[in-house]
Amino acid sequence: MQLRYVFSETGNGLRRNLSMTVALVVTIFISLTLAGLGLLLQAQAHKAEEYWGSKLQITVFMCNKNMQSQQNCASGEVTPAQKDAIRQVLDTHPEVKSYDLQTKAEAYKIWKKVYVADESSQEAYSTVRVSDMQESYEVTLKDPQKFEGVKTAVEGMDGVQRVQDLRQVLSPIYRTLNIMRWGAFGFAAFLVVAAILMVANTIRLAAHARRREIGIMRLVGASSLYIQLPFLLETLVAGLIGFALAVGVLAAMMTFVIDRWLRPEVHIVLWVDWGDALRTGIWIGLLTLVLTALPTLLMTRKYLKV
Repeated sequence: MQLRYVFSETGNGLRRNLSMTVALVVTIFISLTLAGLGLLLQAQAHKAEEYWGSKLQITVFMCNKNMQSQQNCASGEVTPAQKDAIRQVLDTHPEVKSYDLQTKAEAYKIWKKVYVADESSQEAYSTVRVSDMQESYEVTLKDPQKFEGVKTAVEGMDGVQRVQDLRQVLSPIYRTLNIMRWGAFGFAAFLVVAAILMVANTIRLAAHARRREIGIMRLVGASSLYIQLPFLLETLVAGLIGFALAVGVLAAMMTFVIDRWLRPEVHIVLWVDWGDALRTGIWIGLLTLVLTALPTLLMTRKYLKV
């Protein structure tokens, strides 16, 4: 096989179909970038589950004097006897590893930091006092996945206003990550179909432009692989360029968004690392081969009839 001819024909094909090649590169680039983003979001969601899963607690909020109308709070402020009963359940329950009492003063201090950020808010909440806060038990579990037992055991007790599972707080975050992930995968799938159709159209146009050369090659006994190889290399070149651009975008995102901005500034979760980025690169590299080699081999057999 004369490789010089194969590479020459590949270069000629790329030049003859320059606009189609550029369109193919752009389509592959965007589809791979979105697929890579979806994979990184999937890895991020997994890390978030691991990080928060090891720290998940349940919070037992006790009644205060303003809650007489609520279930389990008929006596208003939780009584010492009721607190003793709650502690006894927490002390003996097999799912509980440890627990800490958050006093009204501590709750008020946290509340001021979170909800009273400016002067207008301070004026609006100026009537709130320490006595209006709720005492609560922060319960650490032996197994973060096993919490229903202790939650059920305490939430119906007198003096307990409600039991909050941290999953209720985190569910909007998980939901947002899932929406972004599946949105990226959805757009990527749409563009993958577009890329496959574009590969087919590129092969069809290239085969039509070279029909005389292909006919002569058939007459002189050229093998199927020899005829197909220039077309395969053309799409592979376009795919590799798109892959390189997609990897560049993902690397830039890891460097400037994750490593320089989110990781130093936001410490509420473990962020994806370069190991996750490497695995993402491998997957989109395999997707590049599927997008280019497979449809090219199928289309050349159809349009070249070899």
